[in-house]
Amino acid sequence: QVQLVESGGGLVQPGGSLRLSCAASGSMFSIYAMGWYRQAPGKQRELVAGITSRGLTNYADSVKGRFSISRDNAKNTVYLQMNSLRPEDTAVYYCTRGDMFDLTPRYWGQGTQVTVSS
Repeated sequence: QVQLVESGGGLVQPGGSLRLSCAASGSMFSIYAMGWYRQAPGKQRELVAGITSRGLTNYADSVKGRFSISRDNAKNTVYLQMNSLRPEDTAVYYCTRGDMFDLTPRYWGQGTQVTVSS
């Protein structure tokens, strides 16, 4: 019984910042790869960032240098720090849990809306 609950979304001006949080229930959080996906209306769902159980990270080219994924295993929480936000970052952002080997989502959160607009 895995539950992923995102928070921190909202409306922000271009150039602004947001930090998304994902609180995960279930056991053995620390062994799983975690990720953030996003989907805008009419667009393909895309991987934004991922982090392995060892703390290795990867990012979509479109967010590299602006976004940072991190995890706090003691809190069963994964974060996405988003800086220098652009209108094209507007999307519903989903937290995902993979397995101990890769980021392929096994569980999804409900999503949190991020809107970047002036």
